Amino acid sequence: MAGARAAAAASSAGSSASSGNPPPQEPGLGELLEEFSRTQYRAKECSGTGGSKVERIEKRCLELFGRDYCFSVIPNINGDICGHYPRHIVFLEYESSEKEKDTFESTVQVSKLQDLIHRSKMARCRGRFVCPVILFKGKHICRSATLAGWGELYGRSGYNYFFSGGADDAWADVEDVTEEDCAVRSGDTHLFDKVRGYDIKLLRYLSVKYICDLMVENKKVKFGMNVTSSEKVDKAQRYADFTLLSIPYPGCEFFKEYKDRDYMAEGLIFNWKQDYVDAPLSIPDFLTHSLNIDWSQYQSWDLVQQTQNYLKLLLSLVNSDDDSGLLVHCISGWDRTPLFISLLRLSLWADGLIHTSLKPAEILYLTVAYDWFLFGHMLVDRLSKGEEIFFFCFNFLKHITSEEFSALKTQRRKSLPARDAGFTLEDICMLRRKDRGSTTSLGSDFSLVMESSPGTAGSFTYEAVELVPAGAPTQAAWLAALSDRETRLQEVRSAFLAAYSSTVGLRAVAPSPSGAIGGLLEQFARGVGLRGISSNAL
Repeated sequence: MAGARAAAAASSAGSSASSGNPPPQEPGLGELLEEFSRTQYRAKECSGTGGSKVERIEKRCLELFGRDYCFSVIPNINGDICGHYPRHIVFLEYESSEKEKDTFESTVQVSKLQDLIHRSKMARCRGRFVCPVILFKGKHICRSATLAGWGELYGRSGYNYFFSGGADDAWADVEDVTEEDCAVRSGDTHLFDKVRGYDIKLLRYLSVKYICDLMVENKKVKFGMNVTSSEKVDKAQRYADFTLLSIPYPGCEFFKEYKDRDYMAEGLIFNWKQDYVDAPLSIPDFLTHSLNIDWSQYQSWDLVQQTQNYLKLLLSLVNSDDDSGLLVHCISGWDRTPLFISLLRLSLWADGLIHTSLKPAEILYLTVAYDWFLFGHMLVDRLSKGEEIFFFCFNFLKHITSEEFSALKTQRRKSLPARDAGFTLEDICMLRRKDRGSTTSLGSDFSLVMESSPGTAGSFTYEAVELVPAGAPTQAAWLAALSDRETRLQEVRSAFLAAYSSTVGLRAVAPSPSGAIGGLLEQFARGVGLRGISSNAL
């Protein structure tokens, strides 16, 4: 309801224990992963035993959001807006202290926003409208599906059949069609003007300027029919006022190769010569100058480098000086989209810039529950096919611990007082190892394998050296923040691996005939970096 806000959560998991102890777990994380791996979330079917579990998950998410933000809730109780969006859609309004929460007054007219959402949802594939999920520096970071095509607008039932390849798609329900919907659909010549016009109004309401499209296609085609479209190929140029970025990224099917390669993303390169791949990378030049990335080589990047570079791009957009928001989407918005939304949330949190009161186990719970589960990621289906994009997301955290992914670095550059005020390279080199932060993973029951990759954690570049002003207390704080970033992300990864291996992980592999760890299970253990754990412990 309008103006709803969560109370502060109760006591949370503590900081990591000393070396040799498992990472602290968020109460309910195991139940969350069990439910996630058992069934797909659907807002219309939250009843019975499963419904009570979902209610606990929803309540915990609201509590965790309420720690640091005042927010309104857009009700979606029976999936009235979207059948596979949260039943309580959180609209973050501003960061808040405990005192401010007591006097919170919503600045959002939820009823009007709800009406705009209802009108705009037809413009997006499966009705997955533009939804704000992260608030950073007053900007909304949003997610959605891509634009719907003729195939969907003229009948969601037929669309879902084609989109799923004729399979019995768990999402192939026909959503309620209102009289207004029918009236819009009857006006053939104005169909796209109407529905996409509402979509654009919603984007402007959220102050979104940048739209990042992860599709490798211009339009999704099934059996010769265009079932989805995208902003970059809108013939009427309706989205010309937005800054469109085409950053093609492999779909969930590609992550079966990741699993088949013992969960090793290094050296895994997508085949860009496949017939259906027709969306080239396209980024306005003015957005790439500061990143020092040769974007022309994107087809030669392996999965690690591609994910790293795309994340750097997204971080640079949200950390820019303007007040513009960001939309990230793929096709349906439940595989690649949550991957990057989750990485953005965790990266900004690790810098201490969002969700500042949440501990590692708590931010892990929030992003798994809200960004993945409640927004409809089909983990059951993906696991059955070996398409482990969900696992990849959290295992990938080891590749973004260094300062080059820190939004603090950009902020330091903006506030740099003078070029001659800074640590020298020799000063940095003379810092003791413990002052610089470990380049290895946290000690625990899990040995977290740190594969060599560009920007390995703990590597200080000369650029970073220049940004630290000498003689001020902030220099130590800045270095400590970078070291803390690595520690925090590794703690999240440790907690995830511990929970995943004891719940979801073992269900995704075939049992060994001998009963011991072998075959795919051995691949899993070796790939995630588990060491010194018996099969009984697993």
